[in-house]
Amino acid sequence: MADDKTLTVALYGGNWGDAFIGCVAQPFTQATGIKVVPEIGTSTTTLAKLQQQKAKPGIDVAWMDGGISELAQQAGVLDSLDATAIPHLADVVPQGLYRSGDSVFAVSSGYYSLGLTYNTHEISQPPTSWNDLWKPAYAGAVTLPSPANSAGVPFLFFLAQARGLDTADLSPLLEQLAELDTSSYYDSSGAASNAFQSGEAIIGAHFNVGAWDLVDKGLPIGFVVPKEGAWATDARLHLIKGAPHKAAAQRFIDTALTREASACLAEKLYLGPAVKNVQVPPAVATKLPWGERGSLADLRMLDWNTINARRAAVTDDWNRKVAR
Repeated sequence: MADDKTLTVALYGGNWGDAFIGCVAQPFTQATGIKVVPEIGTSTTTLAKLQQQKAKPGIDVAWMDGGISELAQQAGVLDSLDATAIPHLADVVPQGLYRSGDSVFAVSSGYYSLGLTYNTHEISQPPTSWNDLWKPAYAGAVTLPSPANSAGVPFLFFLAQARGLDTADLSPLLEQLAELDTSSYYDSSGAASNAFQSGEAIIGAHFNVGAWDLVDKGLPIGFVVPKEGAWATDARLHLIKGAPHKAAAQRFIDTALTREASACLAEKLYLGPAVKNVQVPPAVATKLPWGERGSLADLRMLDWNTINARRAAVTDDWNRKVAR
């Protein structure tokens, strides 16, 4: 059947999708002759599709971010990753393998951070603190992730910590955000990049991936890790339960876990490799989420179980108190 020569892969849009296709999908197709059909969407959109298709999946493999990955596992839409069928799992750092009991339900494709991004033409002195977002000079030109973005809810927990607030009650932070004069709350990384590119935003929380992409395009953008730190997570690969083309899907995931693919993603997206012993040029190393001399141990990551348990309630509170 012609359908046996295709594989449907859910992935992000923009430069993320371009990199996943260039670094993983194209080498996979060249090696197997199997065409990869992209299913573009955010992590939350992909999870919604997987839940809708649970009885008869149309997606074979899905990239989703940390946090949404755990929700997908709880929703019962993921298959376990078999080291026999995916031998390059052995090359992944231990913390890049996500387990439920004895089974691995997700594997990291690389790490990224959410730091302060700013327009260097409009802001000559680099910001140093997350509190700088509230400076009157930036009123009407701040952008932050919304809860629709996979980083939105965990960023609220992180920002509360950065401002010295108790994460057990986010109401004080939401009140402060309601007073913050923003230009936008973005649902996707691409929307954040567009806001900086158009000049709608001159400062805000953006991913190192998106910020450095704008810098590479010659735009007047700077990216800093504030003194309180930067929140970090990863993009993960998942095999979908009942995938129409399971064997091909497993080979696709294995292709993504090669050192070549990981180095390619680091060079195109500045994702911090989850695969061991990946070498990148010094110019790339300085833009990885942990910096040239850092490591995975330097990233600040939060407890997804705690965040997911409160995700719905926090989103509802945000919609009532902040969204406008």
